[in-house]
Amino acid sequence: MPRSRIEGLLASFPKLTSTGQQHTIAENEHVRFVYQPLDELFIVLITNRQSNILQDIESLHLFARIVTDICHSFDEADIFRNAFELLCAFDEIISVGYRENVNLSQVKSSIEMESHEERIQEIIAKNKEAEAKEELKRRAKQFEMQRKEAQKRGQEFMQGNFKSSNNSFGGGYSGQSFSPSFETSPTNISRETYTPVETAVSADTPPKPKGMQLGRKSKTVNLFE
Repeated sequence: MPRSRIEGLLASFPKLTSTGQQHTIAENEHVRFVYQPLDELFIVLITNRQSNILQDIESLHLFARIVTDICHSFDEADIFRNAFELLCAFDEIISVGYRENVNLSQVKSSIEMESHEERIQEIIAKNKEAEAKEELKRRAKQFEMQRKEAQKRGQEFMQGNFKSSNNSFGGGYSGQSFSPSFETSPTNISRETYTPVETAVSADTPPKPKGMQLGRKSKTVNLFE
């Protein structure tokens, strides 16, 4: 049944009821309305006109007991607050448009089982969420450790290159400006210990023979005479 059809039937329901009427059944040319007042609200069961009226009334009473058991009051806010549980209970009573042979205790047991399963699923979902968060924390911690280790290796690599460049310059370069230095060791020569001796050797003068030599005197030529 489309939603527009349901909305049209509910819109026509108030026109079929009157204030102070004792009957809880109303009909039009197509359907039958079986209803029961709940304070300021109505619980309405819509069936076809060929359905069993006694079974319809029994089903309506079961619906009313379910609403009374789940909701503490019959105001609209409380109905909306417990709408999910009410729909689950109604689904246990009516299946594919036909009444199920169940009573109130069976409906409550089914709802409790579904609620228990729902709680279990919620616990499982929370556990999975917690595990996912722990896994994210573990991966973040592992990533941070890898980042620090890579940074440490990079620093060690830079320091190694820095030291090797220092060794290539003689090992004396340590972050300061490099300036070559030349050491000179002056030689102080004492004048007392060193005396230059000048000797003049004539190329024409033959060496003086050693020993005794016999002969006459050599004549000296005076160039100015």
